[in-house]
Amino acid sequence: MKTSKIILALTMVFFIGTISVALQTDKELKKEIKNKAVKKARKEARKLKKQGYYVAPGALPMDKQLEKAWMKQYEENDEGYPTYFVAQGTSVGETQSAAKIQASEIAKLDLAGQISNNIAALIENSIANQQLNTEDAASVTKTVAASKNLIAQELGGVLPMVEFYKNINKNIEVQVRLAYSYEMAIEAGKRVIRKSLEEETELAHEQLEELMNW
Repeated sequence: MKTSKIILALTMVFFIGTISVALQTDKELKKEIKNKAVKKARKEARKLKKQGYYVAPGALPMDKQLEKAWMKQYEENDEGYPTYFVAQGTSVGETQSAAKIQASEIAKLDLAGQISNNIAALIENSIANQQLNTEDAASVTKTVAASKNLIAQELGGVLPMVEFYKNINKNIEVQVRLAYSYEMAIEAGKRVIRKSLEEETELAHEQLEELMNW
């Protein structure tokens, strides 16, 4: 009985110690990410200000906006994948609103490109494992490559990180940076590509299931 109590006590000490180490490691990691983001943001803000960029009245200072964006870029999940995709878009227009809309669309296309590239890499592994014939493999690859615009249309819940302006003669340039959850992005891309593969290829249902099983 006494031995059991000792073992239980040692187990609790080990368990508590493990949690403490994990919490400490997580805290240190967040601090490291914060420090890296602050350095990057300050350096980039100085450069952009010299180029004539400014923020809208009442908006966060330039370095603070950039800091948030860099933190999103540095974050990773437990598997080592990025927690967010981050993309940038720049456009020039006669009005601020027109330029902002166009810049946001460009950034969304950039996001969609990153998502489709990530999914393409995952599908390439599936193609190898499934041992598809050359024709089917080429058809799948072509369908995935053409999915960028469709994925861009599916992106909801995009997080605006950065919004800067620059006067160019009588026009205005707008630079935006958007972030999107990696998990949500992959799911959105998966839905789009699955539907496209159903419509554009002759893969059997079982082949499609295996191909998208990642």
